[in-house]
Amino acid sequence: MATTALTGFSMMSLLSLGYLTWDMMVPNQVENETNHTFVESSPVPQPPHIIFIMTDDQGFNDIGYHSSDIRTPALDKLAADGVKLENYYIQPICTPSRSQLITGRYQIHTGLQHSIIRPRQPNCLPFDLVTLPQRLQELGYSTHMVGKWHLGFYKKECLPTRRGFDTYFGSLTGSVNYYTYDSCDGPGRCGFDLHEGESVAWGQRGKYSTHLYTQRVRKILATHDPQSQPLFIYLSFQAVHTPLQSPREYIYPYRGMENVARRKYAAMVSAVDEAVHNITYALRKYGYYQNSVIIFSTDNGGQPLSGGSNWPLRGRKGTYWEGGVRGLGFVHSPLLRKKRRVSKALVHITDWYPTLVGLAGGNESLTEGVDGHDVWEAISGGKESPRLEILHNIDPLYNHARSGSLEKGYGIWNTAVQASIRAGDWKLLTGDPGYGDWTPPPVLPGFPAGWWNLERHTEPKKSVWLFNISGDPYERQDLSEQRPDVVKELLARLVYYNRTAVPVRYPSEDLRADPQLNGGAWVPWVGDEEEERWDTVYQKKNKDWKKKLKMSKSRSFFRRLNTRMMSNRI
Repeated sequence: MATTALTGFSMMSLLSLGYLTWDMMVPNQVENETNHTFVESSPVPQPPHIIFIMTDDQGFNDIGYHSSDIRTPALDKLAADGVKLENYYIQPICTPSRSQLITGRYQIHTGLQHSIIRPRQPNCLPFDLVTLPQRLQELGYSTHMVGKWHLGFYKKECLPTRRGFDTYFGSLTGSVNYYTYDSCDGPGRCGFDLHEGESVAWGQRGKYSTHLYTQRVRKILATHDPQSQPLFIYLSFQAVHTPLQSPREYIYPYRGMENVARRKYAAMVSAVDEAVHNITYALRKYGYYQNSVIIFSTDNGGQPLSGGSNWPLRGRKGTYWEGGVRGLGFVHSPLLRKKRRVSKALVHITDWYPTLVGLAGGNESLTEGVDGHDVWEAISGGKESPRLEILHNIDPLYNHARSGSLEKGYGIWNTAVQASIRAGDWKLLTGDPGYGDWTPPPVLPGFPAGWWNLERHTEPKKSVWLFNISGDPYERQDLSEQRPDVVKELLARLVYYNRTAVPVRYPSEDLRADPQLNGGAWVPWVGDEEEERWDTVYQKKNKDWKKKLKMSKSRSFFRRLNTRMMSNRI
């Protein structure tokens, strides 16, 4: 492996779309050299319409073109005619992936390194960060979000309409009933969660969310003039997250599946596939398609406990194995220069921020400080990715591995801490990466739930793993003992990144958030004038790992239980 892949990044040339860029276009009137008269040239091309579609908990194996038992003809066709991203990475759980998409920054740079934002936590995206939709607004885009937010809502300042979206329609929490839109955060802590802008959308109860969100996107497309202003739509489906619910007509084609959870899950994926077909049809009908970029992405790996499958990858949602962090993704667009191919270029979810800003005509000054790279040339032109490295995460609050220590990290890094990084072909994991078995698609009718946690390859005394992920994408051969030189170099990279980390923001839950105190709905409960009190449990300046571990252990039993559940049960 080249040393440069571990120690730095190469600089990429400025974005080239394959047709003239917006900021370098000549004026509409050009001088005729022969008679010095002015003639009208063709109009300046408009930046492309951007449709970003994200699904929730869709596993790597849960799409037709990966030889799945789930049929997805619309998604397969779009991917086949576009560029399939087969070296694409997201985060293992919901909030981190969404935060990285919207900010272009690693979790260690937003304070969201640990777990998710729970409904009653006074937490959200840092207010000082300029979001992707805000940048696109600056570049003249009309911006709209439909679907799951899950980036905090304790103050109105946190809401999508305050973070760059002209309109918002969807749910603010992490999981709701697909028909009633009830969302619960523990026994007796339930409330209604469907919002139109900054108001509660009580009147939409009873409509299946995948259909409802699709209808809203089609309405936006029908009422907007594609020639007057470029459009950005972020469609964040609730599907296929639990609860497993879908209209009966989608279940019928899978009646032969014996596993009930897999059957319901497959039906939900089919409903999403139909929704994407209908949205693509609307793009063509209303005149957007020829100047559009459609991006499809999952937010994390699938959960076999709930019908999902990441086979043949190792691990599942909530883990740092490939099954938790390698995502489904593709780009479909008439603007792609090289279509109908599979891309092995290394792409991370933070890369969409600078890539889309570049597509919108923005210059590099608008993406200073982000961790993402502009990867349009790699996707559209088949060039090498400018990305050489991915920090999957460093979570100082997650349960420390009992077998880990600074000594086992060669005096460089405390391997008790949960962390993971990829550089070039190599991937390193430390601490407790989460459940690490290889789980085939669930086909049997069912068996005791506890069996899902029987891991065949447990190694209780290990706290360091190293894989050549390009040659061994299924993480079957640990090379940490054979290649201590690579381990040391990657541990040093973790130290480098950790020095840039901001303190973890994981505040205690606020009793004032209870829906019963707020009209029966999940809504902001803190006034915008109230002073910030993040109640952090990790201080960046404290470099004594034993003190950090003691401090983490001193938290309440509920906090520790919740943290374990995020990896093993979510």
